Amino acid sequence: MIWEQMLPMKWRILIFLPLLFISSDASGAFVGINIGMELTDLPSAKDVVEILKSHHVTHVRLYDADRHMLNALANTGIEVMVGVNNEELLGIGKYPAAAADWVNKNVVAYLPETNITAIAVGSEVLTTIPRVAPYLVWAMGHLHRALVATNLNFQVKVSSPHAMDIIERPFPPSTATFNPKMNTTMYLFLQFLKNTKSFFMLNAYPYYGYTTGNGIFPIDYALFKPLAPSKQIVDSNTALRYSSMFDAMVDAAYYSMEALNFSGIPVVVTESGWPSLGGSNEPDATTENAEIYVTNLIHRVLNNSGPPSQPQIPISTYIYELFNEDKRPGPLSEKNWGLFHTNGTAMYSQNLITLDMEEGNSSDGVLFCVAKQGADESALEAGLNWACGPGKASCGAIQEGQPCYQPNSLQSHASYAFNDYYQRMRSSGGTCDFGGTAMTTPMDPSHGSCIFTGSSSSHSGRVITPLTAYGPVSPTSRGLTLQNSWIAFYIPAMVFLLQLQQ
Repeated sequence: MIWEQMLPMKWRILIFLPLLFISSDASGAFVGINIGMELTDLPSAKDVVEILKSHHVTHVRLYDADRHMLNALANTGIEVMVGVNNEELLGIGKYPAAAADWVNKNVVAYLPETNITAIAVGSEVLTTIPRVAPYLVWAMGHLHRALVATNLNFQVKVSSPHAMDIIERPFPPSTATFNPKMNTTMYLFLQFLKNTKSFFMLNAYPYYGYTTGNGIFPIDYALFKPLAPSKQIVDSNTALRYSSMFDAMVDAAYYSMEALNFSGIPVVVTESGWPSLGGSNEPDATTENAEIYVTNLIHRVLNNSGPPSQPQIPISTYIYELFNEDKRPGPLSEKNWGLFHTNGTAMYSQNLITLDMEEGNSSDGVLFCVAKQGADESALEAGLNWACGPGKASCGAIQEGQPCYQPNSLQSHASYAFNDYYQRMRSSGGTCDFGGTAMTTPMDPSHGSCIFTGSSSSHSGRVITPLTAYGPVSPTSRGLTLQNSWIAFYIPAMVFLLQLQQ
């Protein structure tokens, strides 16, 4: 049965209203890092943040809303994704008051000093705790409503990370679909993302795709290494060529969404990495492979292109993870995904973290604040007026006849003003937000004779940004582990989702 046919016509019309998708611009892709805390000698939150700052990390994901980390991240400009534990999800899904309380305690209490921009609701819920699956979208909706009530819904997006095994037969990508047992929840989930202009969170691990693939794919394909012409991976249905398993996994998610008639929802990879050590039965978990994978992953993300079917949508990615977590259960590889020792030194090669980019301007470690592509024009104009007025940004360069007047666009002028304010005020608590219309980037937006505040103006140097499938789920999911009583749940949930548009 086609689910939307169960709904009155006026609801169906609302459901399929075109999505106003906010796409990334050329400098929009970022590499972030996951911060797990299941290790014996966990540094203090202050020391963790010093490590992040020393390596110019711009985005982090926390698996919870640890108050010590959130306080330590204050006034750093680092964009933070906080997490709702799987154990908390059921209560938040049942009770709107619990969601409001969670948002007040774990988001509102830290803004604007701590730059919280996303909430990850649970971790791989559909595959690890299916009995809670019907409450996932309710929990997301309740949290979104709480953000609306505090006027934070444009700044803080809500989504939930999924493992690759929600997708049946992910190769070839063009035939990929979500597990049909999950279709009802996935339809509601995607409708929520569309209504709230959020993004699809995917945990993509070519390590597992390769090690459980029984030799179907070469290891070079998993490690982003060039393939010989005779070993090229091609989707026979589309003739699209896949140079890496990572790209194929992301495309499988896009095609799975398309199979449910959803498009334009960007995929953000919330976890990806490679273990540097494994047991005797894990021969591919080596330092060499981990270094190759993470180095190539960072290069792949920072080229700002999407997968073959969606080349215009960059694949922002969080590397798994900051430190090895020796207290994690499971095989030896489970404990060895870290990029850094707890003293801040790199786990393998310092070149992982300092990347010489052949193309594009460099910020030499500086973060710039620019307007988001597709941001609401009225909000953008309000932000520009505030920056050049009460914010005391120096806006002379964007006046007619001055070096930054061209291109004469609201997007360009707002970027210059936002960045000038951010560079001048960051040390005293100024943030790159402007009502959710701005974002930080390590790429220097200077052009021609228009030099942005903070630029070295040389257009050379380094981009320094450490960042974070087939087969089993990603490293053991953090949390609890429905029966198919879907129909009674579906109709009221759809009504709730439609109300989010109002």
